[in-house]
Amino acid sequence: MAEYVTVSTKVKKKLKEEAERLGVKVSEVLRNALEQEVRRRQLEELEKKLENLGTALDKLDIDRVARLIREDRRSR
Repeated sequence: MAEYVTVSTKVKKKLKEEAERLGVKVSEVLRNALEQEVRRRQLEELEKKLENLGTALDKLDIDRVARLIREDRRSR
C-alpha cells in the first residue's frame, strides 16, 4: 500500500471560496499539478544526463571499439 503524507499550502481566501463555488476539487488539482511538475523536472534531469552521455560518446573512437570487439570475438 502506498504511503502518504499531508502537504499544505496557503491561498487567498477569495480564491478558495471561488474554487469551492465552481466545484473545484482543490486537493486533486494540487496533486495533479505537483505530479506534473515532478515529471517535468525529472525529464529535464534526464535530458541533462543524455547531453552528458552524448558528449562522452562523441569522444569514443569508433574504429578502436570495433577493432576491440572483433578481437574479442576471434579470441572465443
